[in-house]
Amino acid sequence: MVADGPSAGDVGGFADRSRRPPASPRRTADGIEQRILAARAEHPAWGARKIRAVLERAGQARPACSTVHQVLKRHGLILPEPGGEPARLRFEAAAPNDLWQMDFKGHSRLGDGSRLHPLTVVDDHSRYAPCLKALGGETGEEVKAALTQVFAVHGLPPRIFTDNGTPWGGSQGNCWTRFRVWLLKLGVDLIHSRPYHPQSRGKNERFHRSMDEEVLSLRPLATRADAQKAFDHWRLVYNHQRPHEALGLAVPASRYRPSIRPMPSKPAQPHYEDGTLTRKVPATKSDISFQGRHWKVPEAFCGERLAIRPLAQDGQFGVFFASHQIASIDLTDQ
Repeated sequence: MVADGPSAGDVGGFADRSRRPPASPRRTADGIEQRILAARAEHPAWGARKIRAVLERAGQARPACSTVHQVLKRHGLILPEPGGEPARLRFEAAAPNDLWQMDFKGHSRLGDGSRLHPLTVVDDHSRYAPCLKALGGETGEEVKAALTQVFAVHGLPPRIFTDNGTPWGGSQGNCWTRFRVWLLKLGVDLIHSRPYHPQSRGKNERFHRSMDEEVLSLRPLATRADAQKAFDHWRLVYNHQRPHEALGLAVPASRYRPSIRPMPSKPAQPHYEDGTLTRKVPATKSDISFQGRHWKVPEAFCGERLAIRPLAQDGQFGVFFASHQIASIDLTDQ
């Protein structure tokens, strides 16, 4: 009787065996791994550095960033890095509220068919977000109403940095708008970035990218009220819980404090010294009368009182709103 030959898996008497080691002493402990995965589940867009900082802050564990990264990678949770050339020049205001960056994060369609225009404001020094409002449009009155609430809570910054679009920039390239005049009466100057250079407002652009990853891409928003609820929750996480790499993984709230300049009960009118030549712009006509002629001024100043002051050259005068020159008069131009 002939004995059976060796099986396919036991050729020559050598059986196939698993190549996995019987023990993995360097393998991350199950408890730490579960806490890493739980943090990632709560914040799907956070990477290894942020998750490690949160675990360490909670006193739960101190895994290396490479360990956290490997856990995320092993579970298929590593997202590809977004493209684009990294910024080489960095600027930061010296103190909280020295400069705010403000912009709209585009627009989208909500589940009920209405439009969503998120208004965002980021403090340049701390990266704290004092404002994230779900607006239905991009008009000066809507932004004014939103900022009135923000100023009442956080106080007034001396400067706000924006692009050149509406409502803070005129549609014809005119930087004087009624919205800007309202800010000037509050003692807040508006600074415009160079056209086609969004990188100069990089902190606001980066805020928008985080907002895309951590809010807008996770679930559809049905109504503006639904959007505002999601924005309020995420703004709290962003300001008080989310580690920020540019801050050494601290949270923005650790570097922010409200402004010492409170929101006044009503905007102030410009004060001109005694003897200053002034003109009141008609409410319906954007010009003033001087030396028997009419001179054009920006429409934003209709109804406002302006000052006329001589300049260095003979026959040249400047038209001022408070200390801001808004137009020129040249008596030699016939």
